[in-house]
Amino acid sequence: MTAPGTRAGAPAEDSDDLDVEEALALVREAKDDHAGQVPAPAPEAHGERHRATPWPQARVIAARAARSQGRRAPVSVPLGDALGLVLAAPLDALTDLPSFDTSAMDGWAVAGPGPWEVRDEGVLAGHAQPEPLTDGEAVRIATGARIPADTTAVLRSEHGRTDSQGRVHATREIVHGQDIRPRAQECRTGDQLLPVGTRVTPAVLGLAAAAGYDTVTAVPRPSAEVLVLGDELLTEGLPHDGLIRDALGPMLPPWLRALGAEVVAVRRIRDDAKALQKAVKGSTADLIVTTGGTAGGPVDHVHPTLERLGAELLVDGVKVRPGHPMLLARTKEAQHLVGLPGNPLAAVSGLLTLAEPLLRTLAAHPAPEPYTLPLSQAVQGHPYDTRLIPVVLRGDRAVPLRYNGPAMLRGIAAADALAVVPPGGVRQGEETELLDLPWAAAGIEVCFT
Repeated sequence: MTAPGTRAGAPAEDSDDLDVEEALALVREAKDDHAGQVPAPAPEAHGERHRATPWPQARVIAARAARSQGRRAPVSVPLGDALGLVLAAPLDALTDLPSFDTSAMDGWAVAGPGPWEVRDEGVLAGHAQPEPLTDGEAVRIATGARIPADTTAVLRSEHGRTDSQGRVHATREIVHGQDIRPRAQECRTGDQLLPVGTRVTPAVLGLAAAAGYDTVTAVPRPSAEVLVLGDELLTEGLPHDGLIRDALGPMLPPWLRALGAEVVAVRRIRDDAKALQKAVKGSTADLIVTTGGTAGGPVDHVHPTLERLGAELLVDGVKVRPGHPMLLARTKEAQHLVGLPGNPLAAVSGLLTLAEPLLRTLAAHPAPEPYTLPLSQAVQGHPYDTRLIPVVLRGDRAVPLRYNGPAMLRGIAAADALAVVPPGGVRQGEETELLDLPWAAAGIEVCFT
């Protein structure tokens, strides 16, 4: 499917034959495509230094920027900390599974034809190898217990009865090997259980533990530092005297964790250019995320700070609403900065447009398969920008939500996804690309730490 806003024949996101320079060339071509079609936006207060990048290409550039760093060194991670990571080495069996013949059911281990004399002591899981059986003999056995040598089969409890002399009789025919899990039934030592690139899920953790692993070799989580900018922000209480509550400080760290990052710090910085420059220059995180200060106002210090630090601007404004003044910069050889707008829903747009592809690529996660659903009602589009609209999923349709302005969180708080509305809008019933929110796509992800 061609993403909304993408020219026919343009590469899809993460296409292997597209590098950053080619993506930038596509951006320039796409800008030229709009020449003469719609009025150009008014120059921003900091000057007409750029024209915004189309939304699909911005996501390509973000993913490619991360890939340009090359492979990240694998790390050994305890199983309890590995959820959500990607395997950097194959998961090979360290032992046979099962490592000995075990009973698949509660019942009796029996030898030869019945009826069988029953031993006094049974066999439980976790105990040493029991004594061998002789023909005509049975022993009570629990699921998972080791099978005595010379056992013919396991007779399930519900398929046997005892007579007055204590002997056990089968109530239905049994066959040799019945309800016995033979050694190495699942795998033999050295078998590859899972390849490189497998996402560590709860089931993968269980398999690794069963196969004898205490740690796995994985691609490390990218680190992220959040810089919350602004003099007007309160951390508690009600808004008053021109001050407002900070919504991004509480929201961004768990959202970044849901995208697979390890948030190493959240710092609040006043509208002070020197303080911002010191914070960016001193950060060792893979990704710095700033809030606000990306436009051209009198205290919007992000652009001047990046210029002073010699950063390379990769994306300087995106043709998307909300979130137009977002940016992406390479601040060091292996470090990037995503500048989010200060309005809360615009910041969410920036997270999913720039931070998500970058973090996903750093963590070696595969790009999600795009999917579409028809919208239950028409949505008005911007003349030349993509719109991201919160929606809930109801059956086979996506229902747009109200309260989708740049400063509003009421819609996204109830949403399952964001609808990607191309320039010009979408008619009722028209198929529209959706971006899943992390916790809607896979509930475990919101708990990654």
